[in-house]
Formats: sequence, C-alpha cells, structure tokens
Amino acid sequence: MDIPKFSAAPVRVAAPPAFVTPPAATGPRSRPRPLADLLALVRPGQWVKNLAVVPLALLDTRTWTPSGAGRILWALTVFTLASAIVYVINDLADRERDRLHPAKRHRPLAAGRIGTGGALALTAVLAAALTGAVLPRPIAEWWPVTVYLLLSLSYSRGLKHIPLLDAFIVATGFVLRLALGCAAVGRPVPQWLAVCVFSFCLLLSLGKRRHELTAAEPGHRPALSGYTIGFVDHLIGLIAGLTAVSYLLFLDEDPVFAGAAHTTALLSALCAVFGLARYLQVLLVEEGGGDPVRVLLRDRATLVNSALWAVLIGTALLLAAP
Repeated sequence: MDIPKFSAAPVRVAAPPAFVTPPAATGPRSRPRPLADLLALVRPGQWVKNLAVVPLALLDTRTWTPSGAGRILWALTVFTLASAIVYVINDLADRERDRLHPAKRHRPLAAGRIGTGGALALTAVLAAALTGAVLPRPIAEWWPVTVYLLLSLSYSRGLKHIPLLDAFIVATGFVLRLALGCAAVGRPVPQWLAVCVFSFCLLLSLGKRRHELTAAEPGHRPALSGYTIGFVDHLIGLIAGLTAVSYLLFLDEDPVFAGAAHTTALLSALCAVFGLARYLQVLLVEEGGGDPVRVLLRDRATLVNSALWAVLIGTALLLAAP
C-alpha cells in the first residue's frame, strides 16, 4: 500500500494590506475642525434634557410672569453650563476606554482631535462662566447645581462602575434640574412630580443599559457586570409602573390642577401611559433605546403623543390660571 507523499514547500501567508490601520487612528485625525470639535465635546444634542425638565417649574401658573420666565431661562443656562462641564470631564476620564468603542471612538478626545490641555482649558472657561452666573444670586437658588456637580464628579471618579448606583445617580441629576427650576422661581418642589421625573429618567437609564447588554458591549461599561437582561427587564416593569402611578398622584394632588383643570389634566395621563408603552415597545420589541434622546425626538408616534400631551396640559393650565 503506497503512502501518499506531501510536498514540503513552505506555505506563503499574504501580508496584510497596507491601508489597514487601528480603529482609533482612522478618519477623524485627517480633518481638524477645532470649533466643531469643541462644540461636540459639550454635546449640544443633549441639552434638550435641561429643556425638558427645568421648565416644569412653570406648571405653577403663579410663575407665569416675565420675571418668572427670565428666572427659568437663567436656570436653563446654569444647568447647560454645568452639564457641559460634566460631559467634558467624563470624556477625559473615559477617553482610553472610548477608543475601543465602535461609536464613541469618534469623539474628539478619544480620536485625538482635541488634547487634554484643550479639554481642560474649555472646562476652565465653562466653570468661570458658571461661577459668574450663580454668584450674584443667593445660594438658595443655585444649590441644586452645586449638588449636581459634586455628584457628577463622584460619578466620573468611580461611582459609575457600581451597578444600580450608576443608573440611580443619572436619574437623580434630573431631579436636581427640576429642583433648580423650582428654586429659581421660589416654588417648592412638588413631591410626586419629583418621584415621576426620577422614575422616568431611571427607566431611560435602565433602557440604555439593556440596549448595551443586547449589543454585546459589556466590556465598555464595567457596571454592566452587575446586570442581566432578565434583571433589567424586571426593573423596567417596576419602574414603568411607578412612573405612571406617580404621575397620576401628582395630577390628583397638586393644587395647580384643581377645579375645572382637573379633568383635562387627568386626560393627559392617557398620553403619559401611551408614551411609556411606546418606549417599552421600542426598547423590548424593536431592540432600540441606545440613545434615549434620539428615541424620544425621532420617533413619530412619540412626537405626536407628546404634542397631544402638551396641548392637554397647556389647556389645563389655562383653565387653572387665576
């Protein structure tokens, strides 16, 4: 029986093409855009979060004055500056990890288009502007933004790596936005509205973490080691229920919606529940939720529902106006 003979000729392995480069080195470095990159660093697309929460203080019709509107504008400016500082500091802390992320590697710091010195200089300018905006006013009006900065810096320094605490801190930041708006117009924070804002924002944070789990990106966010999809789904159901109930209790107990305004305000609860259901549909059925702001601003059903909610709440406030 003959044994087949094999050739001993060496196998040649093709060299990798010369154009292949590491992910972090592609694209962004070749087109310096200093002003655009500085603007991207403070994430103007996220400023809508302040616009969605701070003006809730105007639900009290007694604050419908030019002075009250000016104070709300001041609160929006202050929180926009504070959140911009937090975004820059977060990107500084995460720039090495962001370079390994398929989307975040294009951020100015991670891509190397802005250096550490430039980011620190921008932070100093923002901090100076924030200090100039708050110091002329009494501390009773701006203490929420101080708490927000301290909490956010602690988050960047390590609290964001602790499961559950990471999402709770993010949600607390939105309650502080509401508190700043109320403090600016001299209104006490409505308790059930604060619970509703907290639970809704916690729901969005958990939804983002669920999306990251399904996208198989647990290495980018160490806190994801403390979550599973099943665990997050249970939390999402619990928090969605709390959001709906707290919104109903706010409408029922807040004196602003007494009398003729009460029925119209309660009708807005239908929009609130539909909005929650639509978000859960996007999250659990369509596997979305990676960017909550994009989901809320680009989903047509959500936009139409939000417009109807705004009409109902606006009508209720007009009926409640003295």
